[in-house]
Amino acid sequence: MSSGIGRRRQAARSGGRDSYQERRRKLIDAAAKVFQEKGFGAASFGDVANELGSDRASLYYYVSSKEELFHAVVFHAAEENVRLAEEIRDSDAPTAVKLERLITALMLSYEKHYPYLFVYVQEKMSLFGPEEDSSIWASDMWDLNRRYEDVVVGVVEEGMKEGVIKSLGRPRVVAYGIIGMVAWTHRWFRPEGPSTGEEISRAFAEMVMRGVLADKS
Repeated sequence: MSSGIGRRRQAARSGGRDSYQERRRKLIDAAAKVFQEKGFGAASFGDVANELGSDRASLYYYVSSKEELFHAVVFHAAEENVRLAEEIRDSDAPTAVKLERLITALMLSYEKHYPYLFVYVQEKMSLFGPEEDSSIWASDMWDLNRRYEDVVVGVVEEGMKEGVIKSLGRPRVVAYGIIGMVAWTHRWFRPEGPSTGEEISRAFAEMVMRGVLADKS
């Protein structure tokens, strides 16, 4: 696309017009659906345009490439995860309930946003560290990752201070173990498989809670 369209896109995005942002939001939602149904590799701009009820050329007013569109889809899902995690952390629920809700919410998110969050976890995350990629998207994604990890670490640390969670190790080690357990489902989870995301989240939550909660006696 011409540099003229690029300048218009940048001006519209930085201008923050509600109509532009709403249309871009609908584009991202349409792309998420197409990527989920066809996979990123097989999906085309034309497929996304058809889902949106638009023409292919008009998409360039909102994004410059299919990769940028994928980045937007992944960022939106990750941002949603962080917002929910921070809401859980800041709620009045007991610490043990917060931890259980964090585990459940993350697994359900992987199911809801299948497969593109898994694609990021499996293939993209290691490629977009600050040293390898100086893009704004990479920086923002690492910031979201850090915020999410800090939430789980904070809840675990809070539980240890209260005596609700066993001091099995440093809070960050325990938190990373929990996050990693759920993230590892990218190797085997499929929405059409024998177990739903809700069933898996319940099993994982039970496993973790039985392992980390301090004895009440």
